[in-house]
Amino acid sequence: MVHRIRRVVTGLDRKGKSIFISDGEAPNVMEMASMPGLAITDLWRTGSAPASNSGNADSAAGRIKLEPPPSGTILRIVEFPPDAAWRGTADPKKAFASIGASGAPDPGASDALMHATATVDYIIVIKGEIWAILDEGEKLLKPGDILVQRGTNHSWSVRGHEPAIVVAVLVGAKPVGRLVKKKSASRSKPRRALKRKVRRGGKRR
Repeated sequence: MVHRIRRVVTGLDRKGKSIFISDGEAPNVMEMASMPGLAITDLWRTGSAPASNSGNADSAAGRIKLEPPPSGTILRIVEFPPDAAWRGTADPKKAFASIGASGAPDPGASDALMHATATVDYIIVIKGEIWAILDEGEKLLKPGDILVQRGTNHSWSVRGHEPAIVVAVLVGAKPVGRLVKKKSASRSKPRRALKRKVRRGGKRR
């Protein structure tokens, strides 16, 4: 059973007075493909910095994606079930593709769920216990603990019998580490193709 979150949102009426525009269970919830019980609830999103507070539309509506826009943010809840429910049977490619992040997983990692994002993430554990796993080392996080995840390779593990629930604030950031190398490699391919074309008689303009 996915943990549902009450979300209360403020705004302005036509006279410019502050009002509550919504109060209820956050509606934008999804379970990641091939990972039963691993649920994401997006509570709010911004698409630029400074963010816009105009209008009363639900900024969290629409498809759930792993990362915000380059200058945006996402406020979300992530529920991680015990490892026994999904580790060993999950399809990482299918799972990350379901949230628009096919390029996030690290194909060279021994942990199939190791991944990185071009974000700064503020992770606050509110229920249960969860292990944060990096390329080198791991840490057990308990309720009230906060992890500042700075765009590095990471994975998660719930080794107990109860789900772990975390609040995550994702802020768009410049890529670091493996993502920088990946980005550089993708940019170099068209350049090599251009050079081959020039050698065959093509002219640069």
